[in-house]
Amino acid sequence: MGEEKVKEDAMQMIGMFQVLPLYFMWLIFSECRSKREMPSLYPHAKGILSALKEKGVDLAIASRSPTADIANTFLDKLNIKSMFVTKEIFSSWTHKTDHFQRIHSRTGIPFNSMLFFDDENRNIQAVSKMGVTSIYVGNGVNLGALRQGLTEFTENQNASEKNKQKWLKKYSQKSTEKNQK
Repeated sequence: MGEEKVKEDAMQMIGMFQVLPLYFMWLIFSECRSKREMPSLYPHAKGILSALKEKGVDLAIASRSPTADIANTFLDKLNIKSMFVTKEIFSSWTHKTDHFQRIHSRTGIPFNSMLFFDDENRNIQAVSKMGVTSIYVGNGVNLGALRQGLTEFTENQNASEKNKQKWLKKYSQKSTEKNQK
């Protein structure tokens, strides 16, 4: 499937969701590679990135790599560096949560407005605890993973809204009872 067809399919899929993430996190892999190599993306990646960008979703990179310089070179070679509003590419032997803390501090975007894809379960678990909708992808982000991510993001948003409404109702009832006394 070509990049334009993937983009078209992704645009149609994205259009089916009323609530979209404010931030869509992307991972890149550049370890043990040379700057001289020509990198490649997974087959659906560029079309999905283009569709999300066109729909107004901000894109970010959260990548733990001991070779951040190579990762940045790859972004230039792939001609996608400008698609991302922020890039957190650094060597961190702690948790992926460091990347998200920095992105949150820089942007003010709440964690529950972020959608993240990663190929390591430990990162998915750690970041999910922060409230980020996190999707495990073993072989890169494709249209199926995008659908899963947007579906889970929507479900999480709906659950959050229900909890908020429940809390507001409970709080307003207590305030009314207090004012009546």
